[in-house]
Amino acid sequence: MVVALIVVLVVALVAAIALMPHPKDAQVSDADLQVPTVEDGREVMDIGGTVWIDDPNVIWYGDLSTQPIHADGGK
Repeated sequence: MVVALIVVLVVALVAAIALMPHPKDAQVSDADLQVPTVEDGREVMDIGGTVWIDDPNVIWYGDLSTQPIHADGGK
């Protein structure tokens, strides 16, 4: 009885994997990316409060640096 249940589960799993839709490869073009930029002569917006900006002009974004994460293992 248990062996029959295991066989049914394995067959169902194989069928589910075989019938699962496969995603298409994602194609990303440069036009889809919206990255903050810096351009000489571009106006700087003066905004107060919290506002969503679709096309920001970055003037300064802090001192960017990376630090590796070292996690200690359990005791």
